[in-house]
Amino acid sequence: MTDALKRLSDEGVAIWLDDLSRKRITSGNLAELIDQSHVVGVTTNPSIFQKAISSGDGYEQQLTDLAARKVTVEEAIRMITTADVRDAADILRPVFDATDGQDGRVSIEVDPRLAHNTAATVAEAKQLAWLVDRPNTLIKIPATKAGLPAITEVIGKGISVNVTLIFSLERYRAVMDAYLAGLEKAKAAGLDLSKIHSVASFFVSRVDTEIDKRLDGLGTDEAKGLKGKAAVANARLAYEAYEEVFASERWAALDKAQANKQRPLWASTGVKDPSYKDTLYVVDLVAPNTVNTMPEATLDATADHGEVTGNTIAGTYEQARAELDAVEKLGIAYDDVVQLLEDEGVEKFADAWNDLLKSTEAELKRLAPSEG
Repeated sequence: MTDALKRLSDEGVAIWLDDLSRKRITSGNLAELIDQSHVVGVTTNPSIFQKAISSGDGYEQQLTDLAARKVTVEEAIRMITTADVRDAADILRPVFDATDGQDGRVSIEVDPRLAHNTAATVAEAKQLAWLVDRPNTLIKIPATKAGLPAITEVIGKGISVNVTLIFSLERYRAVMDAYLAGLEKAKAAGLDLSKIHSVASFFVSRVDTEIDKRLDGLGTDEAKGLKGKAAVANARLAYEAYEEVFASERWAALDKAQANKQRPLWASTGVKDPSYKDTLYVVDLVAPNTVNTMPEATLDATADHGEVTGNTIAGTYEQARAELDAVEKLGIAYDDVVQLLEDEGVEKFADAWNDLLKSTEAELKRLAPSEG
């Protein structure tokens, strides 16, 4: 079952699971995936936590205790989510130790409602790092314009970061710049750069979803022929940008100080269009020093029938550029698409967070001890 996953790992792709719940932790399922499916990391987001906690599985006792203490709903959510991340980090600790801190990582996101507030994002990142209190945590910061200086500030304090919600090549370059600036700050402060890690989460499937919708609207044969190509092309050109930045003189100076490269992480890798192969965003994005965070269905599909044939990014840049140019020539503006996706991404996570607040508040009220 896991030969394809092993081949993927052998090609330098770190397999992370894009899901977390208390049931997954307590049932031994997470440990099993690490042991049998080459999973070496976990990512979470507000939507994942909203789904996990709303399911109720395994959270009743903690919610009862929190209700008895009359904590605020915001505090309750942070206590619950950081407990899950802490436990997952402990399960992944042997991987963290074996990979010298590169993998064995668990990500937790700053409150998505702070996405456009730099100072609040920095404060929340510091608080989360303190609350989880595990060296193998990554704090997720969105790649909004306000998020960029927050990334620099947080990295500069020695806190490892997963930069999330990256859709555009221009913004990705700005993210890498923010990371290098953070490392330079950390170096100036005398911190050990070898202990600071980062991944840049470049979102894939949503690009196809939006561009395909616009191609369908055009309805021409040329438009139909471009469906399902933009997302992979976009991600491949992101890898080209990664190669350029981490071959620069600026990077060389940090490399000498034992800094770690910020790895590209392919996020949103579950295929949304059932007519595409369900392993598309895995097998077409194989390259060294990358991470692919997969929903469990994509992980299972890759294990079952993924065709891993080596590096599928090298030598594709010219074709990728031609495909994105062809989409642009049809009147579908790249800049418009990626900005819309960023705005929608922030909004979806904020909505999930608000839903989580409401459902948790209802549970706290239900479980509150009667007065008297």
